[in-house]
Amino acid sequence: MTFLETTREIFRFRDLVTALVVRELKMRYRGSVLGFVWSFLNPLLLMAVYALVFSFFTRHQIENYTLFVLTGLLPWLWFSTGLSHSVGSIVSGGPLIKKIVFPVEILPLVTVLSNLANYLLSLPVLFAFFLFFGVNLTAWALLLPVLILVQFVFMTGLALALSSLNVYLKDIEQVMGNLLTLAFFLTPILYPASFVPERLKFLLYLNPLAPLFEGYRNVLFYGSAPPWEWLGGLAILSLLVAAAGFATFNHFRDAFAEEV
Repeated sequence: MTFLETTREIFRFRDLVTALVVRELKMRYRGSVLGFVWSFLNPLLLMAVYALVFSFFTRHQIENYTLFVLTGLLPWLWFSTGLSHSVGSIVSGGPLIKKIVFPVEILPLVTVLSNLANYLLSLPVLFAFFLFFGVNLTAWALLLPVLILVQFVFMTGLALALSSLNVYLKDIEQVMGNLLTLAFFLTPILYPASFVPERLKFLLYLNPLAPLFEGYRNVLFYGSAPPWEWLGGLAILSLLVAAAGFATFNHFRDAFAEEV
């Protein structure tokens, strides 16, 4: 099945995609007293912890550091939670795959979309913090949808590849948490890229997430242009990752029903 055929099939099953996204969001907070409020509280609690550690126990000259952290932390939670959940989406969706004929790509896509919904719903809280700290958004903030689109394409490609490979190599799901933790500290989320020593700058160039999160921070926190060359390279890389993810998924898809 070609990419265009798959896209048309997914669009044809858009009601199923919507239903699964809604179910995912409801199940996440089922039985919780605060329910969906946790989607706001979790990043705020993490922000408080990181702000405490890096504001009081280390020395830096970042004004409004709490807001600085939150600007990068929210898209990171979308990235890390979306990927960690998508890796096992084919395996956990085995009963559905065996009962219903539908584009199986929907399963990892739903995890990316449901966590995107969480991110979008947390943006009003972020903007409220901007007002609280007296930081004004500029016209560069209008580029936020572009950054979200680049991240969505990049994540979708990774989700398709990892979820299909995990059907045959379940170690991927086990090691995913450690890899995401490593990626978190190698990505300029708690610190600006300018803080990285020159001898370690090459790690930023090797990290495709670095320009993305610098872009988020530039357009929102600093009110300036994103790193165009880096971001353009990431946009091209995202398309390549999406193509590779689709090809990997398409290669293994015929045996999913047997393996899960």
